[in-house]
Amino acid sequence: MGSRLLPLSLAIGALLADSTGLHHIAFYLVLLAVVGAAAAACVGVGDLLEGTGGLVRAVTTCLSLALLVLGSAVRANAAVGGHVPTVAVSAVVAAVLVYALPVLGWLVEPLAPRPASRPVRVPLAER
Repeated sequence: MGSRLLPLSLAIGALLADSTGLHHIAFYLVLLAVVGAAAAACVGVGDLLEGTGGLVRAVTTCLSLALLVLGSAVRANAAVGGHVPTVAVSAVVAAVLVYALPVLGWLVEPLAPRPASRPVRVPLAER
């Protein structure tokens, strides 16, 4: 438990359901994404505290959880039969983008310049 792919896929599913007009299904998908994001955030922070995980994972999972909770709360308070509030959709889109930030860092990492390593020279007296 605690995979970041579960809430990410549920949030993308909610966005797809919203785009097709299935707002009621999107509401429940966002609620399920909140549960998955909470598990992922607990695992991310726990790994950070143990020293086995990174700060980026802990921060992105917690921020995505907060955004999904915001989107779910705004969606729950929307008028029945009305349009979906823009804040609700924007929060879910932002959560998906925050989940994708480590992937962007992974893609850009090979472009970072690395210092050239020099061979260690052993003095003649030590040979």
